[in-house]
Amino acid sequence: MIAGLAPGISVGAARRLVAQAFRQEQLDSPDLDARVLIAHALTLDHSSLIAAADRALTGEEAECILAVAARRLAHEPVARITGVKEFWGLCLKLNDATLVPRPETETVVEAGLASLGTRDKSQPFFIADLGTGSGALLLALLTALPKARGIGTDVSISAVKFARENAADHGFDGRASFVAGDFGAALGGGFDLVVSNPPYIRSGDIVGLAPEVRHYEPRIALDGGEDGIACYPTIVRDASRLLNPGGCLVVEIGAGQADTISPLFNAAGLVCGPSHPDLSGITRALTARRPA
Repeated sequence: MIAGLAPGISVGAARRLVAQAFRQEQLDSPDLDARVLIAHALTLDHSSLIAAADRALTGEEAECILAVAARRLAHEPVARITGVKEFWGLCLKLNDATLVPRPETETVVEAGLASLGTRDKSQPFFIADLGTGSGALLLALLTALPKARGIGTDVSISAVKFARENAADHGFDGRASFVAGDFGAALGGGFDLVVSNPPYIRSGDIVGLAPEVRHYEPRIALDGGEDGIACYPTIVRDASRLLNPGGCLVVEIGAGQADTISPLFNAAGLVCGPSHPDLSGITRALTARRPA
């Protein structure tokens, strides 16, 4: 319970009480989380929430706010509670099988676009997203490349289902397809760009992750094996087969993994390209190209 949050108090007062409770729990962004979750509980957008600040809550509304606040106080991520997350300007639906897309993963999109160099972005590129989850990477790239088409793969049938729904919701159902499979195993060749955000957390490090990640993200999307790079040999091997000559592979990596993963590119006959840091300055995306 949050003391004072009861029927009859204003929407604005409820927001302040929820933010205070989140602050006491030392959540990272208490005011933002309170705003988003109260808007979700009341089915209001941001401007409507501001306009309703002085309106008194009904009993049902107070109960809904208390319910979502309790979930956040248990460290459930806001995106898990609302069921959606914004990525590259797209509002993507999530389920228990999909990783919550993170801002640093947009580095992979930026690196993929940069890999095309001076080529006309209106060309009909063909893209593969290995381990697609919600479809975030593929759909972001299709947003930036209006004539591109792509295929996303995931071992989770549930994730594939939601990726298809996200594609349809944003009008990409004619340009994006999704299949269940282990990275590139189910795909043929002919791709200009292959991207992937695979699991890269060392198995032994998962217990030390924030509870929002440790308890609520699908372990299969986190666990990169004992050394954190268990998936990369398969991805690199698949990409060397899938890419057209001159095509590029872009993978997301964890902090400090670049020197371990880069040699895999050379061993597969790919040529290492530039690395790309995220906004924190951490090397987040590695690139490699199939020789022309």
